[in-house]
Amino acid sequence: MNLIMQAFAGHLGDLELASVSFACTVLLGFNYGIMLGMASALETLCGQAYGARKYAMMGVYMQRSWIVLFLCALLLLPMYLFAEDLLVLTGQPRELAAMAGRVSVWFIPLHLSFAFLLPLQQFLQCQLKNSVVAATSAAALCFHVAVTWLFVSWLRLGLAGVAIALSMSWCATALMLFAYVVCGGCPDTWHGFSAEAFSGVWEFVKLSSASGVMLCLEHWYYRVLILLTGNLQNAAIAVDALTICLLINGFEMMIPLGFFTGTGVRVANELGAGNGKGARFAAIVSSTTSLLIGLFCCGLVTCLHDKIALIFTTSAAVLAAIDKLYVLLAFTILLNSIQPILSGVAVGSGWQSKVAYVNIGCYYLVGVPMGILLEWVFNLGVLGIWGGMIGGTAIQTLILAVITIRCDWEKEAMIASTRMSKLSQVQ
Repeated sequence: MNLIMQAFAGHLGDLELASVSFACTVLLGFNYGIMLGMASALETLCGQAYGARKYAMMGVYMQRSWIVLFLCALLLLPMYLFAEDLLVLTGQPRELAAMAGRVSVWFIPLHLSFAFLLPLQQFLQCQLKNSVVAATSAAALCFHVAVTWLFVSWLRLGLAGVAIALSMSWCATALMLFAYVVCGGCPDTWHGFSAEAFSGVWEFVKLSSASGVMLCLEHWYYRVLILLTGNLQNAAIAVDALTICLLINGFEMMIPLGFFTGTGVRVANELGAGNGKGARFAAIVSSTTSLLIGLFCCGLVTCLHDKIALIFTTSAAVLAAIDKLYVLLAFTILLNSIQPILSGVAVGSGWQSKVAYVNIGCYYLVGVPMGILLEWVFNLGVLGIWGGMIGGTAIQTLILAVITIRCDWEKEAMIASTRMSKLSQVQ
């Protein structure tokens, strides 16, 4: 849905695409990273509870997640209201920041929907109801295409129409999943609203916070890349080119992100059931499969490097800039075919706090400084910024691989059992 939104925006003009990219990729992406990270705590707890056959706890965990994420969403609201000022402070062109600020206000309903949608998705995926999530996503996608065409092509609402359509589509997804859960779709795990959701919230907050730090640092990483690019000369063209590359990468990355979720759920289920060997086997199978798919997609981008961006723009300047970046795009796709799976293993095992430190070191002490050095000292422009980022991601992937390979899975199964017992006592 995000890709379709930006495809429509790209045909409105270069400045429109750049402004939507800042509003969606940077601002909305920053907050989505926090919310998704905090919701991933539910994947750990619900996944292990499902494996341990403690089904009644899962509905209570989801309600606790709703409480925590809704409070977090309220705290983040000022970022949308003062988006223009924030973007100006980061050095973005004023015209670009002004347009992005106007669009950001229309993303507020979408932002609030995260607090309810993300826990619902984690709740259903942990009990292997992925088909339900897929069906509602497909329905929302069809709805989104129709509404976006109506608002942009027929009613001529411009960027406001693009943003409103996206917010409506995400909210529709949340409502469909909520209706499925409360109308009898999960009889074993949903027993209605319970006051027990307010007890043990602090324990949930601690795990959610660690999860939030771990995943939001990953999501923020490429948003920082966009912000740095906005300070280059001819920023609109540079931002458009980089945004389209990241959109292509993001579109392909849905595959490893699917493996991220599947790996996290499977590892959590096996550990909750006390089966350490099963968790190890799941990590090996998902990593190998995702890597093979990544190799295929990497080759596809390499072969179509001069045509793949035509869906987003017909600007010769932007297409030429993208053609210079395709090698980095192909390598990023390959690297991202393994990194999310290792993060999924971490989420399923409850290693969020450990991985958060790894992410800080690799992304922000290595990757960002390296990108700045290559851009401003060696004058490599977007190539330098992106190259530095890839270096940080490569180091992070290597460290996570070592941690996973050296893991004592039977010990992790015992830790999961202890966690379930402790939380059951709290409840």
